[in-house]
Amino acid sequence: MTKEEKVQFVIDTLAEYYPEIPIPLDHKDPYTLLIAVLLSAQCTDVRVNQITPILFAKADNPYDMIKMSVEEIREVIRPCGLSPMKSKGIHGLSHILIDKYAGKVPQSFSALEALPAVGHKTASVVMSQAFGVPAFPVDTHIHRLMYRWNLTTGKNVVQTEKDAKRIFPEELWNDLHLQIIWYGRQYSPARGWDLEKDIITKTIGRKLVLDAYYKKTSR
Repeated sequence: MTKEEKVQFVIDTLAEYYPEIPIPLDHKDPYTLLIAVLLSAQCTDVRVNQITPILFAKADNPYDMIKMSVEEIREVIRPCGLSPMKSKGIHGLSHILIDKYAGKVPQSFSALEALPAVGHKTASVVMSQAFGVPAFPVDTHIHRLMYRWNLTTGKNVVQTEKDAKRIFPEELWNDLHLQIIWYGRQYSPARGWDLEKDIITKTIGRKLVLDAYYKKTSR
């Protein structure tokens, strides 16, 4: 199977498995999405979706958010982890959105990445899911699967993003990154992995990954 055939197999299989693609983080607008993605760093989407309704009931816009103290925000978001950094980031970026952008979330990578506690991945998620701008945010699931599928060297997420953007058509980026996340969670997790259910990896996966899997399961 050529690399082009592997890429097309991935695209076709994911389209078959996920014709409808839900967004993992609950939100109602670009601001609430930005906050939810920020909270998701080193935290599961399930946990974030449990916490954001509590936070957004108090403040679902930057004007109400800055009425809360950093300590009040931190107390609400504590279960998401990294609450000292995240609470300062949420409070700080809310001030900036009001001061520089009339309370709106800016629609550029550079402006988003300049906000406190907002990195490239968070900016990419907001640009793709809130504004429809082509982006390929790489999380742990995408990083793991791109390596398992022999579509990247797997050295770091920066290289994985470059490889994904190079091999997949740009018009599919926004759907594919979500489809790969859902596939990784359901069929190709880091733990409890059943290769027989993981049709993509079983069909096109990296040989050393498959060898390691079979060696482990044969013990």
